[in-house]
Amino acid sequence: MNRRVARLRAAQALYQIDLADSELDIAIKSVVEEETPSEFMLQLVNGTIEQKNTIDQIISESLQGWTIERMGLVDRAIVRMTIYEMKYIEDIPVNVTFNEGIELAKAFGGEESGKFVNGVLSKALEKIKGE
Repeated sequence: MNRRVARLRAAQALYQIDLADSELDIAIKSVVEEETPSEFMLQLVNGTIEQKNTIDQIISESLQGWTIERMGLVDRAIVRMTIYEMKYIEDIPVNVTFNEGIELAKAFGGEESGKFVNGVLSKALEKIKGE
């Protein structure tokens, strides 16, 4: 499982956890099916869940005219995971993570998701760099 697929599967698992309040292990198993989850995917899912309060605070401070509760579930899962990766995984260039998050949003979110996620992640990145 390459990193792009791992990000997609992690976002799917996070979406399922948010939507149905699924157990972590059940959500992971349901999105990987017969495939073995990579360590990177597990790190994204577990880390995002563990750091959710911190990440949600960054998101809330990065939204303009929105609340985190109003965000679409797909966009929220992608933004949470991307912020986790930008803030806590140091061996991947931030611009790579940023672009991957936007591409996921364009592919799987609503019509305006790419622009919306880009705006939120841009503000979030300013906050992360300022820490």
